[in-house]
Amino acid sequence: MKDTSQMLYKVVENKTIVWFKNSNEYLVLENETADILKRLSKGISVKEIAAALSKKLSVPVDKTFDFIIDLEKRVYKPKSKKETKIVNDYRDIQRPKEFEFIKYYKINSLVIKVSYSSEYELYLVHPKFAYLETNITTEFNHQFTVFTNNNFTFLLIDNLFIGAWSQKEIHFFQGKFSMELIQKIHQKDEKQWLGVFHASAVSNGKKSMLFLGDSGNGKSTSLALLQANGFTCLADDFVPMDAKKQEVYSFPASISVKKNSLDSLLPIYPELKNSAEFHFKRLNKIVRYIQPNNEDLFAHLPCNDVVFIKYEKGSDLICDKISKINAFERLIPDSWLSPEIENAQIFLDWFANLNCYQLTYSNNKEMIQTVSNIFNNEL
Repeated sequence: MKDTSQMLYKVVENKTIVWFKNSNEYLVLENETADILKRLSKGISVKEIAAALSKKLSVPVDKTFDFIIDLEKRVYKPKSKKETKIVNDYRDIQRPKEFEFIKYYKINSLVIKVSYSSEYELYLVHPKFAYLETNITTEFNHQFTVFTNNNFTFLLIDNLFIGAWSQKEIHFFQGKFSMELIQKIHQKDEKQWLGVFHASAVSNGKKSMLFLGDSGNGKSTSLALLQANGFTCLADDFVPMDAKKQEVYSFPASISVKKNSLDSLLPIYPELKNSAEFHFKRLNKIVRYIQPNNEDLFAHLPCNDVVFIKYEKGSDLICDKISKINAFERLIPDSWLSPEIENAQIFLDWFANLNCYQLTYSNNKEMIQTVSNIFNNEL
C-alpha cells in the first residue's frame, strides 16, 4: 500500500490538483486520473483498478492496465538526486579580516548590519535596499555577513553559517538572503510561511492584490503607477505570505524599473532621470529603482485577488476572470511553496477561493480604475 499521507488532493473547477510530499510538487490531473492515484494509494491492485476503468470507459482492459502501470511509474518513480560536489568544508573557510563595505539598514525599529567583502557582494544585495540605509553604526539587531571565497558566495547571520553558492547559483543566494531577511523583520521562521511569490503586491489599506506576469509584461511598472495614485506598494518581485492567516507581508525592496518603462514613469518620478542604473547580465536586463511608499514595513494584509497583468501598446483594456487552473499552472513554476504538509493544504484551500483575472491594457488611467474596481468588488 502506498502511503496516503504523502499526497493531498484538491478539486478545483473540473480538475484535481495533487500535491506530493516527497518532492513538494503539484500536478494538475483529470479527476479520473487523480481517482486512480487514490485507489493505488489505498492498496487496490492495478488489475482490479484496470478492470473497473475498462468497464467504465468501454475500452480494452489491456489498455487501461498499461495506462495505470505507466501512471504508477511516473508518480512513484524515485526522484534522482543530484550529487552535490563539496568543494570546501565551510568550517575551513576563513572569513575576511576586513570588509570593504559595511551598511546598516533600518526597517521601522529594526536595524540590520550587513558586511560585504567587496563591491561584487554589495552589488548583489544593496541596490534594492539602499533607501533603508541609516547612519546608526553602534546598535543593531542582527548581523548579516557576505563574502566570496574560492568562487563561492557565503552567507552568515549572527555568526551562524547559512549557506554557500557558486556563481551559477547566485540567484539562490539572493533568494535566501531575502528569505532570511523577512524572517528577521516579521519574527517568523521558515515553517510559518506559506510561500513566496515572484509577483508584485499592492494594497488599498484594507487588503492586498498580487500582480503576476512574464518578465517584461509590466508588473513593476504597473505597481509604480498604482503607488503614485493612492495605492501602497507592499512588495515587488519577492512577495511573502504567512501560513496562519494567508496574508501578504511587506518586503522592503525597492521597485525595479526597466529601461523601456522610463518614458512613462519619468513625469511621475523625475528622480529616475539621475538615478543609478544597474546591469544584470544573467537576467539580461538594466534596471533603476524607485523607493516604495510603504510607511509600515511590518504591514500584512489578506489577499483575495490575483491579476495576471500585461501592458500592450495600443491595446484596448481587457479584464476578464480566468480559469483558476490556468492561473495555478502559471503561478507555481516561479514560486517557493512550503514543503510542510499542513501548509500545503492551507495553500490549496486558499488558492481554491481566489479570484483570478487577466488584465491587458495600454491606458494607465483605465488600468488604475480597473484595479480599484477589483478591490471594491465592482468588476
